[in-house]
Amino acid sequence: MPRTLSKDDARIALAALMVRLARADGNYQNVEISMIDHVLVNRFGLNAGAAQALREQAEEIEVHAPDNVRFTRIIKDAVPYEERASVIEALWSVVLSDGDRDDEEHGFMRLITSLLGVSDRDSAYARQRADKAIG
Repeated sequence: MPRTLSKDDARIALAALMVRLARADGNYQNVEISMIDHVLVNRFGLNAGAAQALREQAEEIEVHAPDNVRFTRIIKDAVPYEERASVIEALWSVVLSDGDRDDEEHGFMRLITSLLGVSDRDSAYARQRADKAIG
């Protein structure tokens, strides 16, 4: 049984959102898993093993979470608005990693952006940065 999330655990909340986003199209691909691990390494300064363990924990928690509000509330409480665009950029990097942004992922991104209180404009800029970083 997965552990309960604490208010201080924005890392697991972000990881769970990335997993949920990658699974949104029903096709959880290795490229998306690799991108999630890459984001966790870069964002939180983890080594590869710790990032993989965090993602695996997030995969288990995500399956049992009834909605997205639980995760976004933790992130919103822990991350100041000025830094939330980088959260959106991390999420966009997962969407764009497989080269195919479908309707489910796009709709999910709009929902998460709204729940995090990030403007559509800031989300669009974050998407552009993520797209440029992926290359």
